[in-house]
Amino acid sequence: MPALHMRGAVLPDGETRDLWIVNGRIRLTPVPYAETVVDGGFLLPGLVDAHCHIGLAAADLDEAEQHALTDRDAGTLLVRDCGVPLDTRPLQEKLELPRIVRAGKHIARPKRYIRDVSEELEDPSQLPSVVAEQAAAGDGWVKLIGDWIDRDKGDLAPLWPDDVLTEAIKVAHEAGARVTAHVFSEEALPGLINAGIDCIEHGTGLTADTIELMASHGTALVPTLINIETFPGLAAGASKYPVYAGHMLDLYGRIRQTVGAALEAGVPVYAGTDAGGGIAHGRIVDEIVALHEMGLTTTDAIGSASWAAREWLGFRGIEEGAAADVIAYDQDPRTDLNALRNPTRILLRGRIIK
Repeated sequence: MPALHMRGAVLPDGETRDLWIVNGRIRLTPVPYAETVVDGGFLLPGLVDAHCHIGLAAADLDEAEQHALTDRDAGTLLVRDCGVPLDTRPLQEKLELPRIVRAGKHIARPKRYIRDVSEELEDPSQLPSVVAEQAAAGDGWVKLIGDWIDRDKGDLAPLWPDDVLTEAIKVAHEAGARVTAHVFSEEALPGLINAGIDCIEHGTGLTADTIELMASHGTALVPTLINIETFPGLAAGASKYPVYAGHMLDLYGRIRQTVGAALEAGVPVYAGTDAGGGIAHGRIVDEIVALHEMGLTTTDAIGSASWAAREWLGFRGIEEGAAADVIAYDQDPRTDLNALRNPTRILLRGRIIK
């Protein structure tokens, strides 16, 4: 593979620098005879979708691959896959696809999540052993369903006892894995956070108390704001459960206040679309824009789906020896986030994709 050369203002600091790409890696010292593929504009570490499901809405791996390509062409070069029933490990071997960090299957209770998606446990005391299995099957993440509608109760309710959560998360951490959980409601959050969970997905039920808990524990939040826009439709389709429907509308109505308070408290927040879970793939820029509307500066909103998210997931940005996952833009996305929709070059593993 011939050496490549890129020159541009590297975000987030905006300093104009030269990059040389050799064998899929970034070098900061000149390489003779490199082909210049970008000269001017702005350079950004590849975008990250921190809550995505490559293959959740796919019949097979071929369809899952198309979903991954859709994300890639929107600039998403790294995906934290938050649970799918398919074994998508073969996709990780395809150099033209985004890097995928897998969480294995969701872990839920019978009739307490989407059918045929999860490992469903009849006995909640099984959770630690199944977490151990999924920690071994994934790439350093385990995904729990923290709450879902309880049809007997007619509203959202937690799935797991607090003591079981504490033991399960301890098991994951001892195996070198982090744990995240789908949570809509208020009730499930204290037990999860106090048990040492690493991340909360959605988090619409956060209150002042649980936000303070998250901040003190260093628990991350991935609010999936474009997914939250589906809440009115979910409520409208739940006429059999009026308490649940009303609860969902209430959570939706205060999402700006909820996320704003989390940001104000210093909770680490990252961009995730929930693509595959009822949301179309390729919408990471919509999520970045939504986070900005919630109070993040344009720079921090971009970082939540780029350099900051990459660091959180254990990947490097634009620096010596890092993998050459780089996007170039003519316009400065810090001035107009919609510039992120129009990359002029996408390099993935040092290969020109676009």
